Amino acid sequence: MKLADISKTDLSNRLKNEGIRLRIGPFVILLNTRIEALSSALKLLYGESELAIDGGFSDFHISLDAPAGLRGYYRPQVLFYFDGQVPFKPLPITHAFPLFEWGLNWCIAKYVHQYLILHAAVLEKNNRSIIMPGPPGSGKSTLCAALALRGWRLLSDEMALVGLEDLSLTPVTRPVALKNESIDIIQRFESDAVLGPLSYDTSKGTVAHLQPPVDSMSRYLEKSGVSYIVMPRYSPESSNEVREMQQSSMLKELIRNSFNYNILREEGFRTACRLVDACGCFTLDFNNLDDALTSMDRVIHNSVNE
Repeated sequence: MKLADISKTDLSNRLKNEGIRLRIGPFVILLNTRIEALSSALKLLYGESELAIDGGFSDFHISLDAPAGLRGYYRPQVLFYFDGQVPFKPLPITHAFPLFEWGLNWCIAKYVHQYLILHAAVLEKNNRSIIMPGPPGSGKSTLCAALALRGWRLLSDEMALVGLEDLSLTPVTRPVALKNESIDIIQRFESDAVLGPLSYDTSKGTVAHLQPPVDSMSRYLEKSGVSYIVMPRYSPESSNEVREMQQSSMLKELIRNSFNYNILREEGFRTACRLVDACGCFTLDFNNLDDALTSMDRVIHNSVNE
């Protein structure tokens, strides 16, 4: 059964009581909340996610609720609970969905170490996958959203889960986080794009999330092999250009953009080295999404130098 198969009323009641067990990639999240706006956002953005059988094992026990006292009513806030603990400060209740996403990122980064975890988008086309690491402001999520809207399989917007033994990529397909100008850019790029509610004045500015493609969500258990690593760099002044990147430079970028390299230590280093050895490494400078998509197709088709 998918989340979309549950009525709005039934979903709200289950979230308030026994919770739902949501499959997100290889993980099962037991989720509770009494916040109606969060329930609605989950149904919209995670509607194609499968529900796990009740009573089984859950990787993460998460709940989001208003704090006790006046803050439940006056300028209401929301708290993120993980196994009954509160790892973050409260946020305005209008930030409930972004807080769920950020909190889940934190859970995976802190407790999942059977993978080398990179801050990177992962997409696939023609059975070839591209890892796109990048810091905030690089245009990674905007480009990721555009590729997904043009038929690429979305494995992840935020986290590349790289197998320590075989370098396989495990999907953790979720809504794509868009910030500030990127929201309008994607709406102009694809008028039929389904976006969740806008959250204003977050620590990252205005945030909205793009509903992931149905096909990508349905393939949540299907791993992929990696073929390329591309570092996107958006600048309104830049020209569109793909260039090969030295493996040593890409290795430094992967280490810089890893969530758990310091925990895996030698195993993380060996995995990162094997990853850059196995992949074509490129940078992509762009100022236009259509040109960037053309460049990504050239990478996939091994025609960068043509």
